[in-house]
Amino acid sequence: MSDTLQRYRESIDNIDAALVFMLAERFKVTQAVGEYKATHALPPADPGREERQVARLRQLALDANLDPDFTEKFLRFIIDEVIRHHERLREG
Repeated sequence: MSDTLQRYRESIDNIDAALVFMLAERFKVTQAVGEYKATHALPPADPGREERQVARLRQLALDANLDPDFTEKFLRFIIDEVIRHHERLREG
């Protein structure tokens, strides 16, 4: 393997690690949100906020020259997982 390819792969590995840690932090916060919602009898999902988040991140994707459809799919996956967690917290 060439040095150039090795450096690219090392950069990808570092970025992947950063993504995992960022997602872990995000889920810590969304867990706290879910607990708050459960103790205050709030619904697990907030469709208005989700819609605003999707629109905001689609624009960020465009600004970053990233496919907004991919970004939305990625965000949808995360949102759906968060809602599942919130539903479990609500159910006790």
